[in-house]
Amino acid sequence: MSLLAKPGSDIWIRGEQSLDDALGRTTHLAIGAHQDDLEFMAFEGIAACYDREDRWFTGVTVTDGRGSSRVGPYADFSDEQMREKRREEQREAAAIGRYAAQFQLDYSSAEAKRDGRPSVTEDLVALLERMRPQAVYLHQPADKHDSHVAVLSCCIEALRRVASQWIPDRVIGCEVWRGLDWLADSDKVAMDCGAYPELAQRLAEVFDSQIAGGKRYDLATLGRQRANATFFDSHGSDQYELVAWGMDLKPLIEDANLTMEAFVASKAQALLDDVKERTRRFS
Repeated sequence: MSLLAKPGSDIWIRGEQSLDDALGRTTHLAIGAHQDDLEFMAFEGIAACYDREDRWFTGVTVTDGRGSSRVGPYADFSDEQMREKRREEQREAAAIGRYAAQFQLDYSSAEAKRDGRPSVTEDLVALLERMRPQAVYLHQPADKHDSHVAVLSCCIEALRRVASQWIPDRVIGCEVWRGLDWLADSDKVAMDCGAYPELAQRLAEVFDSQIAGGKRYDLATLGRQRANATFFDSHGSDQYELVAWGMDLKPLIEDANLTMEAFVASKAQALLDDVKERTRRFS
């Protein structure tokens, strides 16, 4: 029986490792909806494992890339050509970042958002049962991209299903299609992204199929991280050069009755309370 459900799923493994070795040594895991999500949202984990023999990063990309935007040199690409181009880019990023492994599950965005979600969850359970990473990087529930939130839901369900065996030390929801600067400071998880700037640049440049069309995700990600660092503290000096904000999602794993809606609403309520208290003081 195959590890993953889709016949077109792709598994890239570093060097001469076996699949079991790659899964077993994984200490940092990131699961994203699209090719390039991992590199832009989970660089802390990639950098933490880079050039280390005691830490290993593994990536999982859920969707197939067929629905990606295409302009400029890629304007005439068919869905199948775009799928293969984006798959190649993700493999190249894994090689540059020295990942232990990279899995591409090959679901369409429509499947990930609707009828394919149970199968996505089963794939993730199959992988998680063979891994016990210390840190897991996911999308965050306030993201405004439907595919990101749908994939996050599958991730939460999969992690809950293996929780009786193991719960990661850290489960972090990451910024992509909505920043997390709005979180109360006490709710922010700081991910220092200042290490290996050349690596961050190389990883970003891999995804030419998206950047060439005028979506400068590479510049935008670095700009957000620099802004996060500078605008964190209005009185003190910068603590970081580049920082990505994360949201602690571990409560969603530990409490199977806690819904994503209730969880993220509590974070938004903390922001509202802070704004109301400050404006009230000076009214």
